[in-house]
Amino acid sequence: MAENVTATVKDCVLYINLAGRVDSANAPSVEEKINAICSDKQSVNVVIDAENLEYISSAGLRIILRLRKNYPELKMINVNSEVYDILDMTGFTEMMTIEKAYRKLSVEGCEVIGRGSNGEVYRLDPDTIIKVYLNPDCLPDIHRERELARKAFVLGIPTAIPYDVVKVGDSYGSVFELLNAKSFTKILAADSSKIDEVVEMYVDLLKKIHSTEVQPGDMPDMKQVAIGWVRDIKGIISDAKWEKLNSLVNAIPDNHHMIHGDYHTKNVMVQNGEVLLIDMDTLSYGDPIFEFGSIFNAYKGFYFGKLPLDGVSFIGIPYEMGVEIWEKTLHLYFNTDDEEYLDTVRDKSALLGYTRVLRRTIRRCDTSRPDIKKMIDGYVNEIESILDRVDTLTL
Repeated sequence: MAENVTATVKDCVLYINLAGRVDSANAPSVEEKINAICSDKQSVNVVIDAENLEYISSAGLRIILRLRKNYPELKMINVNSEVYDILDMTGFTEMMTIEKAYRKLSVEGCEVIGRGSNGEVYRLDPDTIIKVYLNPDCLPDIHRERELARKAFVLGIPTAIPYDVVKVGDSYGSVFELLNAKSFTKILAADSSKIDEVVEMYVDLLKKIHSTEVQPGDMPDMKQVAIGWVRDIKGIISDAKWEKLNSLVNAIPDNHHMIHGDYHTKNVMVQNGEVLLIDMDTLSYGDPIFEFGSIFNAYKGFYFGKLPLDGVSFIGIPYEMGVEIWEKTLHLYFNTDDEEYLDTVRDKSALLGYTRVLRRTIRRCDTSRPDIKKMIDGYVNEIESILDRVDTLTL
């Protein structure tokens, strides 16, 4: 029956929408309608959208084979599990692109346990969390993060690997199984006296990450990313200071060890006594100074000039506690109480941190607003002041 077939054209792609059942009883009329739709659209790509397709028989499969002869790049999307099994069993998944439909989930009423620039993390139930991406065109990002998480897991980093991709409203999410896991943020919010215990576990995992070697090409090179930050703020700081900053970043030694890139207490969790790392979309490799620039931002850099000292940061703990975690992390990671040396680490970390957040601010915010302009001026002053004291970014 012809009503089984509808069509839409979007961005030079012809979407043929199949519905209900396609079997020997209606295959001739279905094929006739498809051929009529395609007759005046030979120059477009064709995609079969099977979101509403309930069943397809061998007669329907032969329609697809004949259509594929005319459109070699033909693919099927939104295929439900039952239809996918038929296509898989008959070998169609090996000869053409078949994309399964995504389960639809709602996060309405769910607890928000994390929030970042790319998305939000919700607890669906005691056993499951979901990261919902803000960008509706995020499927490449989701698959990239899954691959990064898989590579980290293979290299021995304890992490939760997403086991499903789902549709959430107009966007997508990755689903993880975390059985009653608690973030370090939650642990500290409930009992601040555990700060030393938490920081010790936090630093142990950080050192494990930094001791893990990565093959170039498996993850992004953070040095190249940072060079991009510097390039984007040219003209924002003085020319002489920009030249110095550019030289310092380019002179950072190449390093093929892993860094997380967004390492703070909301992204480290404990499950049955095991410490797990989550939110893997920023995984990369590079010198640890890039990690410390990111850590500085999480606890201090993002709040410059806009957060009262008694406020609660986006991490979910009091600002003062975040600063305490930052300081304890420095002492424990570098195993020293030499404040002169640690001051150099603080400066180098802040320089990279403020560079990154300055670039982020001018790219994402309305720079004509007085409050944003004041913030930018503050970042610029900090960067230029630190550059007077720093002659290398090597730790």
